Amino acid sequence: MTTTSAQAARRDYPTVPIYGIPFSKMNMQETVAYLIRAIEERRPQRVITGNPEMIMIGLQDPGFYRALSTADLVVPDGTGVVWTAQRVKQPVAERVAGFDLLHELLRVGDGRGWGVYLLGASQEIVDEAHAKLKAAYPGIRFVGTRNGYFTDDDDEGVVAAIRAAKPDLLFVARSMSRQEPWLAKHAEALDVPVMMGVGGSFDVIAGKVKRAPLLFRKLRLEWFYRLIREPWRFRRMLVLPRYALKVVKDGENVLKTR
Repeated sequence: MTTTSAQAARRDYPTVPIYGIPFSKMNMQETVAYLIRAIEERRPQRVITGNPEMIMIGLQDPGFYRALSTADLVVPDGTGVVWTAQRVKQPVAERVAGFDLLHELLRVGDGRGWGVYLLGASQEIVDEAHAKLKAAYPGIRFVGTRNGYFTDDDDEGVVAAIRAAKPDLLFVARSMSRQEPWLAKHAEALDVPVMMGVGGSFDVIAGKVKRAPLLFRKLRLEWFYRLIREPWRFRRMLVLPRYALKVVKDGENVLKTR
């Protein structure tokens, strides 16, 4: 059995294959319940919070695509993914935002004494995020923190430190191009029940970046709010209309493996 086939065999939840990437159809409550079971069973799950930008990068970069397509769980974080699933008549239950999923898991873990490791961002940001999360979730055991500025030569030591800490949850906040391939490469050695890339979440938690107001999130305009706040993102945001045009052009081929 190939790695991809074995991975698919372990997914006991409904998915929609968007360009071969298996996006979960579960809602937030079902997703949290699924990950609770994984922690209770000590069954490692590499979780990706997927969006259109990641899909487009994956279609150009085989290594990044492999990291996405072989993940244990890919949740539909981007509203463009929700739209795509609806368009191909295989709708997901709802958008499962990574930032919200992080907090939902911490809320559950707060009452269960779960261990959490925070990896990523600058030392100042990860320290501030740690302090704020510790105050918000006093029942969580924060078993380790480390900034995300390390090289491939440091990987062995970073992985060893995380393994020694034995967390139930590992949240990795690095750049998109680094966090997903890094987790894919080291998931087996890390052996953590829930390993999840959370991008800029530590910046939001630390208060360095403001999250979009609820109204923008409800209207699926979080991307627009970020653009208003950070106009330098303009070039990066161009991937969204390109993705939409590609989905329209490809039609049912969206459901075919890359």
